[in-house]
Amino acid sequence: MIKIGSVNLGEFPLLLAPMEDVSDPPFRRLCKERGCDMMYTEFISVEGLIRDATKSVQKLDIYDYERPIGVQIFGAELDSMRQAAEIVEAAGPEVLDINFGCPVKKVVCKMAGAGILQDIDKMVELTDIIVKSTKLPVTVKTRLGWDENSMRIEEVAERLQDVGIKALSIHGRTRKQMYKGEADWSLIGKIKNNPRIMIPIFGNGDIDTPEKAVEYRNRYGVDGIMIGRASIGNPWIFQEIKHFMRYGSHLEKPDIGERVNVAKQHLQHSMEWKGETLGVLEMRRHYTNYFRGLPGIKTFRAQLVTESDPEKLMEILDEIASNFSEIAV
Repeated sequence: MIKIGSVNLGEFPLLLAPMEDVSDPPFRRLCKERGCDMMYTEFISVEGLIRDATKSVQKLDIYDYERPIGVQIFGAELDSMRQAAEIVEAAGPEVLDINFGCPVKKVVCKMAGAGILQDIDKMVELTDIIVKSTKLPVTVKTRLGWDENSMRIEEVAERLQDVGIKALSIHGRTRKQMYKGEADWSLIGKIKNNPRIMIPIFGNGDIDTPEKAVEYRNRYGVDGIMIGRASIGNPWIFQEIKHFMRYGSHLEKPDIGERVNVAKQHLQHSMEWKGETLGVLEMRRHYTNYFRGLPGIKTFRAQLVTESDPEKLMEILDEIASNFSEIAV
């Protein structure tokens, strides 16, 4: 059994990666219902938390059906990270995760996220103070390195374990790569097979089919897999992977009726959590993924991303179900 501290995640957990503007409570709910073993919040600015910024504090919303759940924070200042750790602990998640992997410029330029990969000593220092500031098990998500000339992830893994983290998730790209090219899992596998490493190692990057999940589990020996972009518009991926791992066969793909029903649920949950206006607006990024590959979907998609009335949106979704009912997705 794989454990993060005392949190039992089963034999080979599938984790939902923290994704800004994606892995909010409405989306997490769909993934949890479809086989995700552990989820993380969107990443939260520690500066926003300690200043009680509404958007940052709202991201601490946790519901019992989501558990176990990790709250992910990012920042670069020691005292701010310490204060934020105390705030996160009070919110009651099972795990506190530190983001040392976000490649976005506005985060990196502050030496947060993947920016910290330019200063491994500071990375270890920040992690150490958080571990000492909370009773929660602390985990880290990071990348292979800043660029191809500074992939120090093996050193990072050992040093972060030494200061007390309980699990490490590694995206198989450097910061320079952003999300381009193919993720390289060879170093992830090397870390997992390092006899000094005793904590769970989770691999992340490019897992978008059940076959690939099984192949990478077997080839690299990781303790679990973290799935990000492949889950957007496709929360079924978790149960599909589990079914394939257990039976060696494919679970039947969701038909258009199921896709429409889930899109409706997502929209409804989004409005309930964010309010109607913002819920409708932020749902627009998901429609393309729910209905990707359907011939002639462009007309309906254009309506979905411009319409603001919830009732009309539901009608458009019903039209999609009706028009594509005979088409395999």
